[in-house]
Amino acid sequence: MAIHHRLIEENRVAKRTEDAGARPVNRQDYPEDRFDRIARSGRVGAHRVTARPRYTWQYLIAALLGFAILTTLGVLAVHAIGDAGKLPIRGEGLTSSSGQTQPDAEINPDATIAVLNGTTTEHLAAAVDKIVTEEAWGKILFSGSASAADVQISAVFYSDPADEGAAAGLAAKLGGLSTYTTTDYDQYGAQLVVLIGADYQGPGLTEAAQIAAETDPGTDGSISMGGAGGGATAEPEIDPATGWEIDPATGFPIDPATGLPVDPATGLAADPAAPAS
Repeated sequence: MAIHHRLIEENRVAKRTEDAGARPVNRQDYPEDRFDRIARSGRVGAHRVTARPRYTWQYLIAALLGFAILTTLGVLAVHAIGDAGKLPIRGEGLTSSSGQTQPDAEINPDATIAVLNGTTTEHLAAAVDKIVTEEAWGKILFSGSASAADVQISAVFYSDPADEGAAAGLAAKLGGLSTYTTTDYDQYGAQLVVLIGADYQGPGLTEAAQIAAETDPGTDGSISMGGAGGGATAEPEIDPATGWEIDPATGFPIDPATGLPVDPATGLAADPAAPAS
């Protein structure tokens, strides 16, 4: 009887096993890809990302170079701005004699000279005129105010290279002024043109103060700046268009070459007795 029951149980187990083997399995085969051949390693997740090299030293060098370039440009810009407008020259074609072979400085008593006062110090051109004449440093053709009263640098100008030595000699007598070659002042008809600026420390400053004191007794004898003291100026009025002295009688500019007033409308010498229209 026991054997019979055991056989029945074995048949049941065999039946269940057969049924399980015949049951269909829901499985789908996929083609093989690169993920089926991943090499075994100890890394998982984000740790599998390869670290990129860092170039901190390159950024540091670029920053230093940029700083050096900007600093250099800033220094050059400051120097350019500081040097702007320092030369009291009205036109182009200026040549300095400082960097060239200097001829012997000599005083030419026959050299014609024009003196222009580019400062607010009254009577300075007249004072320098007087000293140049008394010392026989040249022959004054004209002395008066320049077209501007804010000239900063004093200098002696000449247009003919043959006058370089005479310009250097006169510049030395007037306190060691610089000399330049230019044609900007040819209208004065003088070989040498002395332009007095704010830096002038040559002879004539004391004499200008004395002239101011004599002209206006109310002054204390000091140098008059900007018309201080209210005294009348002895320097003639200058025509801004030509730079020539204006004739008080006609109102026309006086040609330094002829000494006659010239009508700007016609370019001809005007009748001194006829007032300007």
